[in-house]
Amino acid sequence: MIELVNLSKRYPGPNGGTCALQALSLTLPAGEFVAIVGKSGSGKSTLVNLIAGIDRPTEGEVHVAGTALQALDESRLAAWRGRNVGVVFQFFQLLPTLTILENVMLPMDFCATYPKPLARQRALRLLSDVGIAEHADKLPSALSGGQQQRAAIARALANDPPLIVADEPTGNLDTATADAVLALLAALAQRGKTVLMVTHERDVSRIADRVITLADGRLVDNVRMSPATMPRVRELHCA
Repeated sequence: MIELVNLSKRYPGPNGGTCALQALSLTLPAGEFVAIVGKSGSGKSTLVNLIAGIDRPTEGEVHVAGTALQALDESRLAAWRGRNVGVVFQFFQLLPTLTILENVMLPMDFCATYPKPLARQRALRLLSDVGIAEHADKLPSALSGGQQQRAAIARALANDPPLIVADEPTGNLDTATADAVLALLAALAQRGKTVLMVTHERDVSRIADRVITLADGRLVDNVRMSPATMPRVRELHCA
């Protein structure tokens, strides 16, 4: 699913700038729940941004499902990202003036993947899958943090992307709500999605299939875990 070859990223600045990633090579199969851990500044977010096509490497190659991202121009990269990557942010990033349903429909509108009546039906099914269908017509401000994050996961699934990237998705949630969100992400991997999650939490072996550890922009550990012990949640069935 993902192949990184001698990947480096340097941000310009005084005294030569900052090297966020250094000569990182890595191969990840499809259908895994991968936790990327490390201290602040270790390069976690930079790594997932490069894999998601949000940023570009200074050196090296990024291949996702057979596509060489570094070879795409900006318009082709944006089109690829819209159809192949779903992103879940720490602070939800739901548009405040749109209803929850409209937020989930938005990626389908941008990529023209479904006509509007079908997009609405699909968005409602996705909201049902994550357990908040009854809030479809509410604005984000009317929902709790956990409910907003569930809506963000539904939005990430809108175009049925093979890759889900979650950057600190539980950072603003209480423990019980965080566990529910992690269970949803684990269920996505169980149905064949590749899920990359950036987290400061090191106790992720109970749910992750693989734990990747970064330090100072370098890969220091890549461990395939035993089968996850997090209880299965209600199957997510929307294609």
